[in-house]
Amino acid sequence: MPLPRRTRIALAVSSAVLAMPVIAVVALSNYDWNRARPWLNQRISSAIDRPFEIRGDVSLTWQRQGSGDHDRTWRDYLPLPHLLARDVHVGNPRGMQAPSEMVSVSQFAFAIEPLPLLRQRIEIPVLRFDNPALLLQRDADGKNNWTFKSDDQPSAWKLDVQQVVFAKGTVRYIDAMTHVDAAAQVDTVNDGPYGVAWQLRGKWNQQDVSGSGKAGAVLSLQSQTAPYPLAASLNVGGTNISVEGTLTKPAALAALDMRLKLSGPSMARLYGLTGVLLPETPPFTTEGHLSGNLGANASHWIYDQFTGKVGQSDIGGKLEFRTGAPRPLLSGTVQSKLLQVSDLGPLIGADSNASKEARGEDERQPGNKVLPVETFRTERWTAIDADVNFKAAQITRNKDLPIQNLETQIHMKDGVLSLTPMNFDIAGGRFTSNVMLDGSGKINPHAIRAELKAGARHLQLKKLFPTIDGMQATVGEVNADVSLSATGNSVASLLGSSNGELKGVVNEGSVSKLLLEAMGLNIGSVVLTKVVGDKQVKLNCMVTDFAVTNGLMKSRLFVVDTSEARIDINGTVNLGNEKLDLTLKPDAKSMRVISLRAPIYVRGTFKEPDLSIDKGALALRAGGALALAVVAPVAAIVPLVSTGPGETAGCQTLMAQAGGKPVAPPPGKPSH
Repeated sequence: MPLPRRTRIALAVSSAVLAMPVIAVVALSNYDWNRARPWLNQRISSAIDRPFEIRGDVSLTWQRQGSGDHDRTWRDYLPLPHLLARDVHVGNPRGMQAPSEMVSVSQFAFAIEPLPLLRQRIEIPVLRFDNPALLLQRDADGKNNWTFKSDDQPSAWKLDVQQVVFAKGTVRYIDAMTHVDAAAQVDTVNDGPYGVAWQLRGKWNQQDVSGSGKAGAVLSLQSQTAPYPLAASLNVGGTNISVEGTLTKPAALAALDMRLKLSGPSMARLYGLTGVLLPETPPFTTEGHLSGNLGANASHWIYDQFTGKVGQSDIGGKLEFRTGAPRPLLSGTVQSKLLQVSDLGPLIGADSNASKEARGEDERQPGNKVLPVETFRTERWTAIDADVNFKAAQITRNKDLPIQNLETQIHMKDGVLSLTPMNFDIAGGRFTSNVMLDGSGKINPHAIRAELKAGARHLQLKKLFPTIDGMQATVGEVNADVSLSATGNSVASLLGSSNGELKGVVNEGSVSKLLLEAMGLNIGSVVLTKVVGDKQVKLNCMVTDFAVTNGLMKSRLFVVDTSEARIDINGTVNLGNEKLDLTLKPDAKSMRVISLRAPIYVRGTFKEPDLSIDKGALALRAGGALALAVVAPVAAIVPLVSTGPGETAGCQTLMAQAGGKPVAPPPGKPSH
């Protein structure tokens, strides 16, 4: 029985519809695609807005995608046309100056979604390279050659690449924003999540960079959450960098989530690598978690839960770095359980020549100078702002130096560095200070302006020197105030131009040649030996008050009163040329040393002091007290003399001789 006419028509149409894809597949498979090269070159060039050219043979096959992912869709089971092109070249965007074209590849394979072609859209699920030479470049204005778009004259054709598969070849990365120019030789590997390995050489901020690493073979440009694995070990100008983690926004070369290890001769070397201003330090190592986003106009990086060592000191904490106008900002908190005093030396140039040589520094401390002459690198101070809190539970020169609970807030704003405050506990007392260093160059482009205000209260002598024989019986304490301002480009030049005052009181202690040597006061140990012999004597009081003008310290009051003698000291200490000019007038309290009541002269330099005795001139016993009463501004010293309950009044007699009336200061309050 013949089929109805309507049924025959329906079957004929259905057969034609089903046959058309088969006919198309056969036709496309047998078509000479070399004839289509001009059309392909023109359409792809228009879509990516840059030169594109296939110079070799072109062929087409049909393959199923079979991505291997767990979340497959029906598209993964459909065969797609795979175009294989040899000797393919891709240029750079218009107006970009580059040392080479973006891509040249010996064999270029990609699948094409047919239906989007009807909408003038070239969708490429997978793009494969064989032996590519790839250039990735970003200019100083942020324009790059890996973004395929045109804002001036948008093309009717759009290119959508979903995945890139890497193989053996070379990759060069030039970034004017981060000052990178490095090339990597890439080869395929089969190592877990990694599909390619590479060897790298080049420059980063004018420093040599070399290293190796591994990365995933398939880079997803569509999925912004698919992790792309990365691992690398680099050496940049002597600084070693090791990272392992993922990149989750590969289309923007951003969103890193990595484990980061750093080590090098000094943290200051990281400036050339990161643009982050850090101080000179001894050799360091640190490890922590790095995450961040590199945006077109600003970036945000977090280095969290890091630990490490700087010299023999431990560090840890969290730091954040944000780029933006007018300059980047570094913020966070850093802690140290044990901080070695020797590790602080490089911050102010006060480290040894051996330490400088280990860091590769050329500057050396002159052999005839005591004050550090190494210059501050203020040209970097305006490169970054900072707001970092630093705490150290214990600071030690050796196991007996009791400095604890240091805390400071480090502010850097427009080239002005402030430590406000910088406080710590020491020897049962408290040291408080505020430090300001203006390196902005607005006042003097070749120097910094510095201000220091500091006070020490209730420092106990027996805790300052716990290992000195006889010190444990003392009840004495130290109180002092310092106020200085200066302009210079090193510690030496700052002190050499400083203005202000220094004053202090040591009350009811013990003193000996051994103690003075332990304090590093070799001049004092020699003087004490000449006056009272080499033995432990009771210190009733020591009062000092110096006015400082252009680096010249002039004694307004300097008296040492012991159980054996009283010594009145007048003269100057020149911080600029490190020279001494002091006259000591001992007033012996026993006949045994009566012959040494002649003046003692301290001359020479800090490095090589010279001591002599004027045997032809005898000092009158009352002379010292008279000079004290006339010269001394006693009222400025009285607030430093503690007369609290239960304490002996070792300085009261001395102050009374000067016409002063001792007044107890409020606990912990500095004098003004």
